[in-house]
Amino acid sequence: QLQLVESGGGLVEPGGSLRLSCTASGITLDRYAIGWFRQAPGKEREGVACISLSGVNVLSTDYADSAKGRFTISRDNAKNTVYLQMNSLKPEDTGVYYCGVEGGAWTTIRAMTPDHWGQGTQVTVSS
Repeated sequence: QLQLVESGGGLVEPGGSLRLSCTASGITLDRYAIGWFRQAPGKEREGVACISLSGVNVLSTDYADSAKGRFTISRDNAKNTVYLQMNSLKPEDTGVYYCGVEGGAWTTIRAMTPDHWGQGTQVTVSS
């Protein structure tokens, strides 16, 4: 049974950093596109970053404009885990962060429509 478990959220001051993890069971992540999404209170869920295969053993990453230069998505195949390193956090980054997986190869975060989701982890950026 496919399961995605996010972790690493918490309360951080503006300018701080967090690293989120998404660990999968029941699937092998290197065969999927994986994305991080977030949902702030009263707002729709939005894509943040994704990682996917653009060729044989060639990984491609894509970021929302709000994440470029501050967030980095990466994958550890041995641990079947995808990470989202978030630096220079802002209050507007506050929300529940979800990872989602989509079958197939290369994609962009704007085009992703995940088939499966994790339960989410809360990120709060506040002083």
